[in-house]
Amino acid sequence: MLQSAPRLAPEVVRETLDAMYREESRRIFATLVRLLGDFDLAEEALHDGFRAALEQWPTQGVPDHPRAWLVSAGRFKAIDTIRRRARFQAWDDSADAVEAAPDAAPAWDEEAEVLEDDRLRLIFTCCNPALAPDAQVALTLRAVCGLATEDIASAFLVSAPTIAQRIVRAKARIRDAGIPYQVPSAADLPERLDAVLRVIYLVFNEGYAASSGETLTRADLCAEAIRLGRLLLDLLPEPEALGLLALMLLQESRRTARTSVSGDLVLLEAQDRGLWNREMIAEGAALVARAFAARRIGPYTLQAAIAAVHAEAADAATTDWGQIAGLYELLSRAEPSPVVALNRAVAIAMRDGPAVGLALIDGILATGELADYHLAHAARADLCRRLGRNAEARSAYERALALARLAPERKFLARRLAALPA
Repeated sequence: MLQSAPRLAPEVVRETLDAMYREESRRIFATLVRLLGDFDLAEEALHDGFRAALEQWPTQGVPDHPRAWLVSAGRFKAIDTIRRRARFQAWDDSADAVEAAPDAAPAWDEEAEVLEDDRLRLIFTCCNPALAPDAQVALTLRAVCGLATEDIASAFLVSAPTIAQRIVRAKARIRDAGIPYQVPSAADLPERLDAVLRVIYLVFNEGYAASSGETLTRADLCAEAIRLGRLLLDLLPEPEALGLLALMLLQESRRTARTSVSGDLVLLEAQDRGLWNREMIAEGAALVARAFAARRIGPYTLQAAIAAVHAEAADAATTDWGQIAGLYELLSRAEPSPVVALNRAVAIAMRDGPAVGLALIDGILATGELADYHLAHAARADLCRRLGRNAEARSAYERALALARLAPERKFLARRLAALPA
């Protein structure tokens, strides 16, 4: 059923559809993947549905259930495409059951629970063990979150063509191997959990610290990752699912304080803690406690515990850096990586002094593994600055600035660089 107003200005419809594309396109895409069984066909159907809306809504009005309309329109166009291409003959036999005119909204309420899980199904499909780990992540960031290939490449520190090839190969593998679009059975879920947790957290990280652009964060990606984390926890209440949700909530609780009114970066030590979301902190801390009570403590739970220590401190001066350094030591054993080693070095610098931390960071940089990681050079610059080693600080800030892609980080580094004594 359409709204009573029969005509809308084209620019109003375009604004409505632009907003819907930002907020709903990946949910619509996930549903189309379930209905059509093919990533590329679903992507084409998604755009066909929005194109049909752009043409029809100015005269017909916006439907009562616009997402349902877009799914129906996209599915209708896809079936028509399949018939025209004379492929998948079996679709002709069942087309009458799924075909509907684009202006006929389905009984959406009856399918609401099924449709709400479509993106979780899509994540499990993208994280199938038949795919290589790097392909799982790349495909999920592209298919579930709609990230541009260039942004995914930045997150991986590889070229855009490399990411594009991974995504193409992953889609082909799903198609050729007949990988089902479904949540695994209860018996198969635990072994599939690690890959899904990793992907959800990478989605969150892209929102929490965007890989490039004019803004530090993307609230939509963080919200979606948290929503997916809740769905996953409902499905499989494992300790690390608890830990991941806790970590995301505790980090997200600081969003408002992480940038100034003008959009400039504000470091943790300088943030107004009155702006932190105490409801998220309370929920995150409770989840950490539940995860620790299970006595199967993994990397996400340890990171959440570190975030909880920060959240519990009344101000930067009273932060328990000894506890944080100890937790990073445990994390370095559970999941050793250069980035974890860097964060541990920063915590030790806060506990034992900048000279101790600088020696650790220099050792990490000497391996070459973080040579192109701007935060490693920014951390070194800060410690050199605190020690009065201004020439070294300047060189490190310049290196960090050359590597940083996010505008607020670049502005912050430039200010720190300019503030150094000549």
